[in-house]
Amino acid sequence: MRRRIKKAAVLGAGVMGAAIAGHLANTGIPTYLLDIVPRELTPEEAKQGLTLEHPRVRNRLATKAIEQLVKAKPAPLYLPENAELITPGNLEDHLDRLAEVDWIIEVVVEQLDIKQNLLARVEKYRRPGTIVSSNTSGLSINKMVEGSQLEFRQHFLGTHFFNPPRYMRLLEIIPGRDTLPEIVDFMKDFGERVLGKGVVICKDTPNFIANRIGVYGMCATIRAMLDIGLTVEEVDALTGRALLRPKSASFRTLDMVGLDVLAHVAQNMYEAVDDPAEKKTFTVPDFLKEMVARGWLGDKTGQGFYKKVKGPAGSEIHVLDYRTLEYRPRQKAQFPSLEMAKTAGSPDKQLQALLIGKDKGAQFAWRVTKEVLVYAANKLPEIAGDIQSVDEAMKWGFNWDLGPFELWDAIGVPRIVERLRAEGEPVPPVVEELLAAGRTSFYEKKEGIRYIFDWRTGESRQEYIPEGVIFLAPLKEQNRVVKSNSGASLIDIGDGVLCLEFHSKSNAIGGDILQMINYAVKEVEQNYEGLVIGNYGRHFSVGANLMLILMEAEDEEWDELDLMIREFQRATMNLKFCSKPVVAAPHNMALGGGCEVCLHCHRVNAHAETYMGLVEVGVGLLPAGGGCKEMVLRAMEWQTPETQIKVGGINMVQPLINRTFETIAMAKVSTSGPEAVKLGYLRPTDRITTNRDRVIGDAKNLVLEMARQGFRPPRPATIPAVGTAGYAALELAIETLCWGNQISKHDAKIAKKVAYVLTGGGVTPGTPITEQDLLDLEREAFLSLLGEPKTIERIRHMLATNKPLRN
Repeated sequence: MRRRIKKAAVLGAGVMGAAIAGHLANTGIPTYLLDIVPRELTPEEAKQGLTLEHPRVRNRLATKAIEQLVKAKPAPLYLPENAELITPGNLEDHLDRLAEVDWIIEVVVEQLDIKQNLLARVEKYRRPGTIVSSNTSGLSINKMVEGSQLEFRQHFLGTHFFNPPRYMRLLEIIPGRDTLPEIVDFMKDFGERVLGKGVVICKDTPNFIANRIGVYGMCATIRAMLDIGLTVEEVDALTGRALLRPKSASFRTLDMVGLDVLAHVAQNMYEAVDDPAEKKTFTVPDFLKEMVARGWLGDKTGQGFYKKVKGPAGSEIHVLDYRTLEYRPRQKAQFPSLEMAKTAGSPDKQLQALLIGKDKGAQFAWRVTKEVLVYAANKLPEIAGDIQSVDEAMKWGFNWDLGPFELWDAIGVPRIVERLRAEGEPVPPVVEELLAAGRTSFYEKKEGIRYIFDWRTGESRQEYIPEGVIFLAPLKEQNRVVKSNSGASLIDIGDGVLCLEFHSKSNAIGGDILQMINYAVKEVEQNYEGLVIGNYGRHFSVGANLMLILMEAEDEEWDELDLMIREFQRATMNLKFCSKPVVAAPHNMALGGGCEVCLHCHRVNAHAETYMGLVEVGVGLLPAGGGCKEMVLRAMEWQTPETQIKVGGINMVQPLINRTFETIAMAKVSTSGPEAVKLGYLRPTDRITTNRDRVIGDAKNLVLEMARQGFRPPRPATIPAVGTAGYAALELAIETLCWGNQISKHDAKIAKKVAYVLTGGGVTPGTPITEQDLLDLEREAFLSLLGEPKTIERIRHMLATNKPLRN
């Protein structure tokens, strides 16, 4: 029988427990959220005459946690209504509900005895075969269940989520000594496929992989700062992008995570390790202890290493002087080595250049980098079964660009070894074994496939890639590119399916991409089963090339602009009427023209973290690649007897057109894939994939599924326009907002253009209009708005600041 998780229970309704329950709800899993019973009434409960025995009081902690999930920012839930899948309860009255569930997750306070006592109670209520896990961030999995029955231990393991669970990709799975291999395999697959996680298998050692290395790195950074005498902002200048880590660097990241968290984990590590040198590194410095004692914990308390203060020019950021524990204005870091490194070329070349500098900044960067890389290499056999797990844990859990062993390779293993020996420091045994095997790097590529050094055998093994995942870069290295230009590539991804990959800057759509779209449609129609449009860029596409549009408008090249818009419309219509199935695979931002490409595909397989929107009004324009047209057609698709209004005996869809107008005129952007369905950018029949790496593979499967089912493209549509009556209703709403100073006159002008297009261009209500009619209206309105000086101002401002201008 195939194991499934149809219902779950989370024990502990703190920030982490509630967020895990929220993410389970995101994936459609009904979940019980249980916490302790309060021992005192709140003033509000006392005023209502409640007692400590009332269910509302006994379930209060879980109920409040669910309410907070709906309010929290960034949102833990894909949709607020997902909270309805979470049922609150308490650990005294509702443990019998554990017999109903398939997975029980313990997320209570990080104290071994408390966890042991709770798990002993859980054992009495769970059904045999039910998986039980602990979300501990570092306590021993085996010690938690030492007194449990074998069957319980066989189904028990660690599942360490990173906070916030919706957004942080890493899930560490820690098997116990008795955990059944099939349970580990199931949870790994479930974590990757259903929860959308990057899963690494860890050994049952203190803090597992990511926190073991990450917290060591943070402690080493603080010690190096103290020894070399750098300031907080100097350290952050050196440990962000310069070391191929997030822009938030060290101390800004600490403020977001919480200083108390670092102090707690570092203290746990200090107590757990025996090596004196390791203990020294994990010793919490006095100034950090004092900050925690004062409640300066970072963002959650309003101050940590940084604090926002009001100055003469408004709000500004001050930084802590850890020597005096006083805040002062920030100062720009001045390191010649850092400035020189920025001109060295690729990121790995910049890192190499920084590390060979001679000033204090370079000395600091080398020391921190060296200590972390040596530590990771020395601890590898203790904490993980392979190099790939360590690298992926740091990339997924701490958002590093490269993992420790990838960094060894990027800097150069022989170069690091030579410098270590020159400084009289021992070379890690794993590195010595690598060199003894005649290799100079931990990773090597053959025909686009990465092979990784296995220190236990001295041989290489192929990189693990989960089944169903398709990466484009290896296929390109295997000469699977059918055609390519500067903006896009058409790649054979197997089984008769092509993938059109955008690769322009920010995947902005220009003439080169449009050419590839048209070519892709022809090639697929003649020789293939179908087409996927997807990529692994930071964003699917941020829209049309705005700079090119601005340049043409400033030169008053109206004929050229008209042709550009027609070409965009021709490309999207070619997608729509392609005789073979076309599936878009968007992720992250799919805005403006990127959204319009998706709207014209036959189906969409979107990543759950897809932020879709027709945002053209933000730069004084409107969607002109068919976006308005497709949204009108969808309004027609969604009409029901309740949404229809009869004018002259003809059914109308004014309420849905009003909603469509609001979506476009307010430039609404979905905050998740599921919300894109609510906004109409995706259809209910489109699909959502939670794992980023599976989006293109799932889209390919959808193409093949559609082909097997005898796909036929849609026919060109003709619809009844809502016409002048519909426009009048929208115009009144626009004028009312303008009179109330809620929008500017130029906002009103843009909104009226949108309304004019959506309602059919001033025709009599019920007049049949074609898709081409709507495209012509889009193009004419777009060009007219480009002739407005205030629109040009908005475009310039967006290009200069990446922020919209309200003028």
